[in-house]
Amino acid sequence: MTDINLYSLDFKVDGNMKKPISSILVAVDGSSPSFRAADYALGLASRYRAKLFLITVTSIPAKYHVTQPDVIQSKEGQREMDDARNWFETYTQKAKQKGIIIWTELVNSHRPVDYVLLEYAEEKNIDLIVTGTRGRNTLGRLLLGSVASRIVTYSHCSVLLAK
Repeated sequence: MTDINLYSLDFKVDGNMKKPISSILVAVDGSSPSFRAADYALGLASRYRAKLFLITVTSIPAKYHVTQPDVIQSKEGQREMDDARNWFETYTQKAKQKGIIIWTELVNSHRPVDYVLLEYAEEKNIDLIVTGTRGRNTLGRLLLGSVASRIVTYSHCSVLLAK
């Protein structure tokens, strides 16, 4: 586990008013940066008593002409779903120990990962997105790097990048 130093992250709204962090989204794909991001998010959620949304996105571009049921039923799809369940269980237990409310979700989509994450953040009214700087770079895995860049650029809320 990484030692994490947390500093005050209050946000200015309408001049001097401050809005505390009440909901945090973190994306996990099995890479070290994504697990560090999840650890940061847990620390922040604990400090600010914020709800934590942990999401894993698998994205198979439509150009591959593969249906989501085909992906889910494949050995690779089953392995990814099993991995996600294990990550969710690990972080759910960590959150429970810290008294954090956590929601987990595995999203399978034909849309790009960054689009799915940004849409999810807006739908859930997320205050802060925590993500790794890079992630796995294989088919069906969360791609960070260019994804992280697009999240920073297009997010409606603040973004924290964990290295």
